[in-house]
Amino acid sequence: MSEKIVIVGAGMAGLWSAMALAGDGREILVLDRDPAPPEGGADAVFEHWSRRGVGHLRHSHAFLARLRTLVRDQHPRLHEALLAAGCRELLFEGALSAKHKETYVPKPIDADLAILTSRRTTLEVEMRRYAEGLPGVTIRPETFVTALVIQPGAPPRVTGVRLEDGTELAADIVVDAAGRNSQAAEQLAAAGATIPETSEPCGVIYFTRHYRLLPGASEPPRSKAGATGDLGYLKFGVFPGDSGCFSVTLCAPEVEIEMRKAIVDPQVFDAMCRQLPGVAPWIAPDRAQPTSRVYGMGQLESRWRDYAPGGRATVLGFFPVGDGVVRTNPLYGRGCSFAAVSAHALRDALAAEPNPALRLTLYRNALERELRPYYEVMRKADRSAIRRARAALLPPAAPSLRSRVAKSFLEDGVAIAMREDVDLLRAFLRGFHMLEDPRAWLRRPSNLAKIARAWARGKARNAPLYPVKVGPDRIPMLEAVGISAEADAERMRTAA
Repeated sequence: MSEKIVIVGAGMAGLWSAMALAGDGREILVLDRDPAPPEGGADAVFEHWSRRGVGHLRHSHAFLARLRTLVRDQHPRLHEALLAAGCRELLFEGALSAKHKETYVPKPIDADLAILTSRRTTLEVEMRRYAEGLPGVTIRPETFVTALVIQPGAPPRVTGVRLEDGTELAADIVVDAAGRNSQAAEQLAAAGATIPETSEPCGVIYFTRHYRLLPGASEPPRSKAGATGDLGYLKFGVFPGDSGCFSVTLCAPEVEIEMRKAIVDPQVFDAMCRQLPGVAPWIAPDRAQPTSRVYGMGQLESRWRDYAPGGRATVLGFFPVGDGVVRTNPLYGRGCSFAAVSAHALRDALAAEPNPALRLTLYRNALERELRPYYEVMRKADRSAIRRARAALLPPAAPSLRSRVAKSFLEDGVAIAMREDVDLLRAFLRGFHMLEDPRAWLRRPSNLAKIARAWARGKARNAPLYPVKVGPDRIPMLEAVGISAEADAERMRTAA
């Protein structure tokens, strides 16, 4: 028996849900609150596509290896279309240092450790065109869903959606892919569903600006400074894109209020980029020109909702995918991957079990298994970054012995060993790219032995393996771009 599925939202989560669920006689209707993409190429889409429902549409994006392999292996026609549209594949070999290359021998896994990157608008429009061509899939633009249609019960059952004009659309299954603005959880709670939730702030605000290489110009050669980095008070990254375009993202802690206020000024944004040795060559006037204003994105939080706590379904006929169930810090680039993995977990749950309550339990268990390890690692990293950002504004305190040892192990052991051993780098990237548990590589005795040997050599013998300084300290940076370095510190001292 075929099922009618309504997907609310046509962003990454909605498109991945449609792609995963297409076939098997299903009738899939994707409802998009925004207009359809404009006619024309990638530049027209970037400049003119209005997507009020996708607040981060013009922020930097990349598909990590887990997502790129899904595209390559399960949607080869989409893979070809993305490459034809100018999307870039950043291969494992390109991440190797000169030291790595001295002993590098390619392995089969290297073909999977690649990133697919471009402007988000290019990724999304090609996915949309591909999804619309799949059997049973229809995407309806400019259709705003105001509410779920909920049948009372214990648990309540979702039987469709209500549109802005009052029309009700019946469905066997409703997939909530509406993202951060979804009100579905609140509506279900009002209908009697108890949905446990944990959340905490990510502690950062993002700022992104887009650029294009000038005619005849090429990307700068890789340098030791690196085009990505973390200065404690500021994180940064360059994202190569399609059609000679690229973006730069600066990530400021929420506690840096003066920096946050100033950085939205394009002149301040570019001035900060020029203080970063690995970024400055990218935006040099003889190499590139800006093509956008500075886009900001705040109110970021990590959040996990459990729709089947203890194996008991809280709702029937309803499945959240993407930010509606798990939300994370975009810093780690895993949001799109989480959405894709969730969509495929939903596909598997629907195929395995006709019972609606058991379907939700299977789906929930798959999310716990596939996503929870990465969620917890990212949340721990966010907490550490928040502490570092606050410490940068206060007088330095003497660190404990434990914190000094932990810092040395990471900076003088783990990081050094990864910079000289290709196999360690591979192991780390397998976890980072969601190809295995992110904690697994540090639990292997052979990897720990390599790290211990590098750590034991000491800083003097490891000196050639340390990176160059990727940017100025906080106060010199703020002074260089005309931002007050004292206002936030005084506020923090007063609060303390």
